Amino acid sequence: MLRNWGVAVFAAIALTAVVPVGAAVGAFAQPLPGTVSTEVRMKLERDARLSVTETVHVPDGKTVKRTVPLRLAVGNDLERKFKITNAEVDGKGSATVGDDDFSLRLDGGDATVTYTVEGAVAPVGDALEVRWQVAGGWDTELDKVSATFSAPDSPTSVNCLAGPVGSSQPCTSADLADGKGVRAQEIKLAAGERVDVAVGLSAGVVPANAVVVEASGLAAAFALTPVSGAALGGLLLLLLGGVVLLWFLRGRDAAALASEVGAISVLVRDRDNRVAFASPDGVLPGQVGTVVDEHVDVVDVTATVIDLAVRNYLWIAEVRQEDGFGHDWQIVRRNPADDSLSGYEKAVYEALLPAGVDAVTVSQLRGRGIDLAGVRDRLYADVVEKRWFARRPDAERSLFWWVGVVVAGLGVIATVVLALTVGNALFGLAVAVAGVALAFGARSMPARTKRGSELLEHVRGLRGYLHGVRPDDVPEEDRELVFSRSLPYAVVLGETERWLATFGQQDLYWYGNSGTGTDFRRSFPAFLGALDGVLAQAGHLRSLRTPNP
Repeated sequence: MLRNWGVAVFAAIALTAVVPVGAAVGAFAQPLPGTVSTEVRMKLERDARLSVTETVHVPDGKTVKRTVPLRLAVGNDLERKFKITNAEVDGKGSATVGDDDFSLRLDGGDATVTYTVEGAVAPVGDALEVRWQVAGGWDTELDKVSATFSAPDSPTSVNCLAGPVGSSQPCTSADLADGKGVRAQEIKLAAGERVDVAVGLSAGVVPANAVVVEASGLAAAFALTPVSGAALGGLLLLLLGGVVLLWFLRGRDAAALASEVGAISVLVRDRDNRVAFASPDGVLPGQVGTVVDEHVDVVDVTATVIDLAVRNYLWIAEVRQEDGFGHDWQIVRRNPADDSLSGYEKAVYEALLPAGVDAVTVSQLRGRGIDLAGVRDRLYADVVEKRWFARRPDAERSLFWWVGVVVAGLGVIATVVLALTVGNALFGLAVAVAGVALAFGARSMPARTKRGSELLEHVRGLRGYLHGVRPDDVPEEDRELVFSRSLPYAVVLGETERWLATFGQQDLYWYGNSGTGTDFRRSFPAFLGALDGVLAQAGHLRSLRTPNP
């Protein structure tokens, strides 16, 4: 297909300075002493290979170099590619053949360079054109360049251009040599300039062998090819498959979040026929926050501290600061941590009151600093043990994040390597994009189990209870306990302000103001803010964020 393109392309770029027969300017001049000159003899073989012999005169004591490009632009992001074989130098010098150029190094004296060019014959309309740059890329001025050409049949035309690359200046002389061949000559060719000869032949004299390829460079390296297109299509299918898998894994969560859920019944009668609060599925406040947003947050630990006080493991008392200005809060050991506490609750208890410490103020915690790494690890392990998650959410996020980073890095490396070598760099770029997408999507990878999704729906019902219950719904003698047991859940679900406004208490069995006289509805939010700040300093938990189931 590229060969067919070549017909139109070569016709469009054909050299236009046609020199009529007999237009040669005088006899071929002889080179001046001490100058560099070259004589090029070209012979087109019947198999379309072009045999070239260059006789180069280099003054004694002088070294010259020449680099012949083997890729020539032919427009529309296409290049014509030539191939050099059988390169030899008879004399002082050497020849080096690469994929993109052909280099010569010649020392003083006459040297004969022979080589074979493949890809010089191209179809142009109903005829053929043989093209070769007989001189160009020299690092020195040439006093004279002369060239001859012969073929199995008489040439029909000759076009010869000289001067800077891309110019349309005709050579000093060029003719068909009485119809038997071609002669061309250029006098005084500056360093870096070229002599480009194109000879017309009748169709069928030799087979066309021109090779046209996509242009090299970054634009071509990132061009959409069948290979890179297939890679992009595969990436699209992979991403679609990932979306389907994610939908399957998290579809239950989406249904739970989208469904209309009213308040659930969390008020029950105990054995003494008293009204009490019972959380759905026995979920604890810290577990609620972790199940809802899949992270262990500061608010999850703060709610756990309140819950430990409500359950008589701790006593919280508002006190004046030692300097007498402002308020502080003291956390006192009331009962030791026992087996009724979960692993993460014990970790919270011990982080606040380690062995030998029976009381601590919030300001002391701020100065002492606490380690909550164990709390975080045990709470993640706890939600897995309860079968709300199949694997630890943090480990799941970390795994997919690192896999994404590695894939993105490999994609970047592949992009650079492909761009500098074989092309199709879009394949590497596609891999890099997939890696970035995977890294950013890692936060969505932890998936709740069926039981976890059901709990999420129950938590939404619990929030409905916090919104809808009224003091009159609870007997007066049970309000303090119901208010207190519900309060940690209100804290973790962002309903603290409303809950305090609805069931605000002055005297609580687990909280004291030690004569400060501060209203609980004002002092308690201040306590939460102070404790949140201390816990956030530990650096192991995510900053305060209100879950929104």
